[in-house]
Amino acid sequence: MKRKCMTLVSIPAGVMLLLLLTVYDLGHSMESEAGQALLSGTVTDENGPVAGATVRIQGKTKSVRTDAAGFFQLTAPAAKVINVGAWKQGYYCSVLREVAAPAQDLKLELRRHQTNDNPAYQWIPPETAKGAGGCSECHTAITEMSLKDAHMKAATNPRFLTMFNGTDLEGNQSPLTRYDYGTWSWKYIIIPYPPDPTLPYYGPGYLLDFPGTTGTCTACHIPGASTNGSVDPNTVTGADQYGVHCDFCHKVANVRLDPVNKMPFPSLPGVQSMDLRRPFTDDPERSQLFFGTFTDVDGLDSNLPLLKQSRYCASCHYGVFWSTVVYNSYGEWLDSPYSKAKSGKAKTCQQCHMPSPTVWKGKTVRNIAPGKEGIKRPATAIHSHDMTVDETLLRNALTMTASAARQEGKVVVNVTLTNDKTGHHVPTDSPLRHLILLVEAKDAEGEVLKQSAGLELPFWCGVGDPARGYYAGLPGKTYAKLLRERWTGAFPTGAYWNDIILVSDNRLAAFASDSTSFAFVPPAAGDANITVTLLYRRAFMQLMEWKKWDVPDIVMAQEQLVVGE
Repeated sequence: MKRKCMTLVSIPAGVMLLLLLTVYDLGHSMESEAGQALLSGTVTDENGPVAGATVRIQGKTKSVRTDAAGFFQLTAPAAKVINVGAWKQGYYCSVLREVAAPAQDLKLELRRHQTNDNPAYQWIPPETAKGAGGCSECHTAITEMSLKDAHMKAATNPRFLTMFNGTDLEGNQSPLTRYDYGTWSWKYIIIPYPPDPTLPYYGPGYLLDFPGTTGTCTACHIPGASTNGSVDPNTVTGADQYGVHCDFCHKVANVRLDPVNKMPFPSLPGVQSMDLRRPFTDDPERSQLFFGTFTDVDGLDSNLPLLKQSRYCASCHYGVFWSTVVYNSYGEWLDSPYSKAKSGKAKTCQQCHMPSPTVWKGKTVRNIAPGKEGIKRPATAIHSHDMTVDETLLRNALTMTASAARQEGKVVVNVTLTNDKTGHHVPTDSPLRHLILLVEAKDAEGEVLKQSAGLELPFWCGVGDPARGYYAGLPGKTYAKLLRERWTGAFPTGAYWNDIILVSDNRLAAFASDSTSFAFVPPAAGDANITVTLLYRRAFMQLMEWKKWDVPDIVMAQEQLVVGE
């Protein structure tokens, strides 16, 4: 090693002796007063020292980086047997086992993982018969948790399949779409007719409008089967029947975004914007590869920082159809303070949807592979794999405040909704989803008070019995992204594979508020009882009737108010 020339200075003999003793103590005994000792060594690959590698005691949060010579030094409990892990991007992790501090000249060797992808690779299913190598054999709790998640049901979700096939849940299919020819903007085009009202109808479907094709649905819903183009979701087998499954997620090496606007390319949805690293199983040195969030696991695993970044979610949470942005929870996050480090509110998708610690079956998960060489880790190191937006998460999505009082001979109700807890619009993504703010006013006898001012709920909230969820015409307000089909006039529509127009969008962006007032004729005597309810509905009432979907509304918030005489 070359040494830099240094200017010599005069050091008193006593000071020199003290310095020499200190250096000797650090280099040989390597023990501190706190019972800690030093570990040192080098990280190399087939070409020599590896600079910038992350080294840590296995299972610990504190880590160090190797210098230009591949050298590292860290502290460990004296005389305790531990494992030391190392990793750098582009390499498998490496673990040196059964090390006792103090120790020096430790050697950790890194192996590069492949940089190309194997299209012939067969995906590993989450569940298999015992001994067949499924994910659940080692990662039991994490896999069980994942199986509850909507991503793992993306291929079999009945709403997805009935919308794709144009059927109801009983398999009844609507008639194929009829077309005529015409001109528009001086172009010769094919124009669809609305459904024939004299024939049975079970709702829209992609295959009704474009029979014999596949579209791009499975690029997000079943990405593992769609690496060479989308497929018919009715035909997938094996691991692909799980939709977005474990093995696929842990093979994604990169998500490509437009360098200018930092968004996915509209023409490359889902897996088409992802770089995969499927291994060549006949390669004895690189027979498998799993990307994860640890840097200190042994075997054929590598760390991938992308897994903790919102960019990982981008390509399946942004979708453009007919030049209209339909799905955009990633873009909504990107435009919000949650994506800005200097805002003081920065938060990734994973921090909300894959939080830690992870509690499963009443216990905090500390070991992702118990009995399979997994180790106990800090609770914050293991993240939930059930990302389903359940009732608890929905109820925590925003804040509702409501007040009521007598003003100028009226009972006035004021309601404010504030999206103060969510990093994207509420609701987001699927344009079928909407919020219904329902305001009910009754006298002391339970008779409905007449509305004298304020909005009424539109027809698409369902015309019929309010006790069964049909709220059209009642006092209230909706929050939704509403689309209309250009040629058939269908409104509101979720068939966004057709030529669509954005009609309106009043959903609540991050940190946005909306206030609404309603007025009622006061009761002749006694109190006025007000109930303000905010509902989350997953699809329009008419569509649910056609498809026979049984998807109950979720109560996000509710206030009971009493206005005295």
